[in-house]
Amino acid sequence: MPNRLAHETSPYLLQHADNPVDWWPWSEEAFAEARRRQVPVLLSVGYSSCHWCHVMAHESFEDPATAEELNAHFVSVKVDREERPDVDAVYMEAVQAATGQGGWPMTVFLTPDAEPFYFGTYFPPAPRHGMPSFRQVLQGVHQAWSERRGEVDEVAGKITRDLAGREIAYGDDQVPGEEQLAQALLGLTREYDPQRGGFGGAPKFPPSMVIEFLLRHHARTGAEGALQMARDTCERMARGGIYDQLGGGFARYSVDRDWVVPHFEKMLYDNALLCRVYTHLWRATGSGLARRVALETADFMVRELRTPEGAFASALDADSDDGSGRHVEGAYYVWTPAQLREVLGEADAELAARYFGVTEEGTFEEGASVLQLPQRDEVFDAGRIDAVRQRLLAARAGRPAPGRDDKVVAAWNGLAIAALAETGACFDRPDLVEAAVAAGDLLVRLHMDDQARIARTSKDGHVGANAGVLEDYADVAEGFLALASVTGEGVWLEFAGLLLDHVLARFADPESGALYDTASDAERLIRRPQDPTDNAAPSGWTAAAGALLGYAAHTGSEPHRTAAERALGVVKALGPRVPRFIGWGLAVAEAVLDGPREVAVVGPSLDDPATAALHRTALLGTAPGAVVAAGTAGSDEFPLLDGRGLVGGEPAAYVCRNFTCDAPTTDPDRLRTALSG
Repeated sequence: MPNRLAHETSPYLLQHADNPVDWWPWSEEAFAEARRRQVPVLLSVGYSSCHWCHVMAHESFEDPATAEELNAHFVSVKVDREERPDVDAVYMEAVQAATGQGGWPMTVFLTPDAEPFYFGTYFPPAPRHGMPSFRQVLQGVHQAWSERRGEVDEVAGKITRDLAGREIAYGDDQVPGEEQLAQALLGLTREYDPQRGGFGGAPKFPPSMVIEFLLRHHARTGAEGALQMARDTCERMARGGIYDQLGGGFARYSVDRDWVVPHFEKMLYDNALLCRVYTHLWRATGSGLARRVALETADFMVRELRTPEGAFASALDADSDDGSGRHVEGAYYVWTPAQLREVLGEADAELAARYFGVTEEGTFEEGASVLQLPQRDEVFDAGRIDAVRQRLLAARAGRPAPGRDDKVVAAWNGLAIAALAETGACFDRPDLVEAAVAAGDLLVRLHMDDQARIARTSKDGHVGANAGVLEDYADVAEGFLALASVTGEGVWLEFAGLLLDHVLARFADPESGALYDTASDAERLIRRPQDPTDNAAPSGWTAAAGALLGYAAHTGSEPHRTAAERALGVVKALGPRVPRFIGWGLAVAEAVLDGPREVAVVGPSLDDPATAALHRTALLGTAPGAVVAAGTAGSDEFPLLDGRGLVGGEPAAYVCRNFTCDAPTTDPDRLRTALSG
């Protein structure tokens, strides 16, 4: 018989709806039940494409004996961290403070007042590697709760008080200057891996936000070292196994330092951020590899993540059926020499093995290899390689596909909208711009209410019950600002403004300018989460700073500009110390130092060839954070168009920054020079 999760919209929660565990979703009713029964709460947090979440579910939550113990002595609450990032953040902070590490699945035991007292991540079904079994943990916690309740309450109270006291050392409300950005660059140089690209050791995550900073820093200062780190890292990732050499798109991270073996799940946010990075790298360098990867990644998102409603699904699983009924990580993506021969025949299989680095020993498990593009001196026939790639892709399509998490997350769709709009504009792919517009329409129609409050998630066209957090407002505003620049439709600027008004009113501390991850009127947790550091995606804090700055450049709004600058005070504090973890904040700081530049393109219509040429040139400018408004003379579509007319009857572009404007130009080459950083 299904449990209470059967009525949820989260695919992750629905995966547990048939467990024998009597799961509750996160709700006041669950904690009321714990108070009524006087039992602790087991909080289990994960997400649908998490490999070890599936393992623990199969080993423990599908086991009747374990379920019986849970049902007898606990109220069990299951949370999708992608639906409730606030709940995840608060308790992950507790796990990390108590154990020095964190991760998913996250396993936390709480009092009925939601105060945590015992922590862990994955627990095995039997003791191993010094870890207790999950049932041993359950028995130990039950015993402590029954026999030493006062002690447990004391521990829980102390942990909660300690968490409440962990306020961010905010620094001041001044934007970072040249000195701090130079220190950040030096810090990145020290952590850079010159042999392999990227930063630090294994596991290696794609540093998309840091690369955006490096590209902007190069554009503003001409620093060749910054461009070199960005270019080499992008090339190594694109040639590695972390990139899907057949279907495009990136996996979550590489388990090794060489980008060879990925953790195979594919997330919307990674692919949106990296699509935009490679587009910007192409814009800066003209790299053919960057162009190919940007377009293949955009096509992957549209082909494999787009939902019937027009938005984008959250993720593809790492695991899939290997053909024998076993769910195995990477089964969909890896190849043996024998599998190549089966699809391609002897000669082409031998070519494919050399080209993609497939060996008899394998680079993954059980003699299988992850496809990559090893550095070789050999010259390959491009036509023959393309034919081989198409045949392998067609054969792979016949394998059981990884599961898809169809949940639409507002923030990640905002990132995808920005990426697809800019990629479509740069490479003259109107279909990608149309996909971005369709996703934007869905967010406005379904996720935003009549007060422009945004819901975090939807699924199958039904909006979820969870309120948007700061990253939802900020990333969707960022996407809408990109649509405004690319389409010339001012309504997207208006929608961005409505969302950013909520940021100012409900997420910002009026005293310090610091930002919170949840709104002032959101559900009260044991702590109001607040984290300015970038993780897998820009933090809500730095994303909001960027969107506020862009909106202020479009409109001249002093409150939005001031809020952006005050928010960047934390980047001034953290950028020189931990630049890898505040890359987007550093990128926004580059835009502040550059102006950012405000570009208005005016013509008889956006379809007019001369107007379109100026508009495209403006969008191809590398000046950090530049905003573009395009429209007809006399239009009130954008504030930047006000009072701007044709020059000598010709379409013209106006470039301003820091309250000073260049003479308008009708020449795309002169405009290109004005926006080259």
